[in-house]
Amino acid sequence: MKLFFSLVLLINFFSNPELSEIRKLYLNAVNSESLSKELFSKLACITNDDNKTLLAYKGASIILLSKSAKKVADKTKAFKEGAKLVEFAVANEPNAIEIRLIRLSIQENVPKIVKYNKNIKEDKHFILTHYKEQSATLKEYVKNFIMQSKSFSAIEKQTVK
Repeated sequence: MKLFFSLVLLINFFSNPELSEIRKLYLNAVNSESLSKELFSKLACITNDDNKTLLAYKGASIILLSKSAKKVADKTKAFKEGAKLVEFAVANEPNAIEIRLIRLSIQENVPKIVKYNKNIKEDKHFILTHYKEQSATLKEYVKNFIMQSKSFSAIEKQTVK
């Protein structure tokens, strides 16, 4: 019986986290170092071979953690690591609206000095063009992002209401 419970715990530990849980955590982790750490810990086991959306969230979590690094070199290293994962996810699934949304959310919020803002127009256009094709759950998530985003105009925001 102990073996059975041990196997169940092991399977749960090594299985991928639920995307809905990660979405909620990501929204709140933006303003919380402790939630950023929690988000990263839930995604730590995600590799390049796993779900690319989860990989993009892992990259975003590393970028969020880079904000709290003490040394500039550590901030830079972590930021580059996170951005590399996000870009890998986009390159492998360029038609995934959620991955584009993750990249856009990062690019519109990082300081301009970082120079990670080259895809804002492209991602914004992609999101608006493919919004109507998404599932109801994903549409709601994307809509909520668009409504608070500084990259979308008032007219563009009206198209997703």
